[in-house]
Amino acid sequence: MLHFDDIVFGPIFSRRLGSSLGVNILPSKGKLCNFDCVYCECGWNKDGLADRRFPDFEEIEKALQEKMALLASEGTKVDSITFSGNGEPTMHPDFPKVIDAVLSCRDRYFPEAKVSVLSNAFLIGKPSVAQALKRVDNPILKIDASSDELIRLINRPAGSYNLDDIVRELMQFEGDFILQTMFVRSPEFDTTLPEALSGWMDIVRRLRPREIMVYTIDRETPDKSLAKYSVEEMTAFVRPLLDEGFNIQIRG
Repeated sequence: MLHFDDIVFGPIFSRRLGSSLGVNILPSKGKLCNFDCVYCECGWNKDGLADRRFPDFEEIEKALQEKMALLASEGTKVDSITFSGNGEPTMHPDFPKVIDAVLSCRDRYFPEAKVSVLSNAFLIGKPSVAQALKRVDNPILKIDASSDELIRLINRPAGSYNLDDIVRELMQFEGDFILQTMFVRSPEFDTTLPEALSGWMDIVRRLRPREIMVYTIDRETPDKSLAKYSVEEMTAFVRPLLDEGFNIQIRG
């Protein structure tokens, strides 16, 4: 399984974001997430319990300064500074403060780069998290399915998760975010069956995000029963939205 040992790593090529400098503000030797997705490239949460310590703000700030200064001196191209790593970045207790530090470093060393946050949106109801996400260029927020039942099967959220609440909180962005959706199937579920797909499209129409990223599995997954979709299949799934003018990236 993929794992990130450093606070700042890369840049690596991202099929969605180009030359992407990664930022991992989660435990370096473990995994910490309020989802336990069946397709997560970092594996199951239960297998990442060795390290539960968040790097502190000073460690993060130092790593950002050193790495960006080095890359800038080398003339390395950076298209995106991307929060991803070993779990859900918004769980870090200093997440809003870290966002400020990243934006400051970006403006100093790579002013043309976009700051992107990959998040499952579970904590979007916390005002400090929502406000921090509004300050970045690309808040990339996940909704994989159109019902709580399907989300429990695919994303396996910890604690209380209610899709209607998440959608309602996302309305505050007034469409200024990127919606990310994984299309995948297993013997237990298929998010592209007519009722589930129609429900997801209704959510898209309600939120009207400025961009939608539709993709399928690309790396090893902890659930070995998963099957991926082709670009052609996914294009057919979202054809009604494309015809309505939605901006959709489709990645196999």
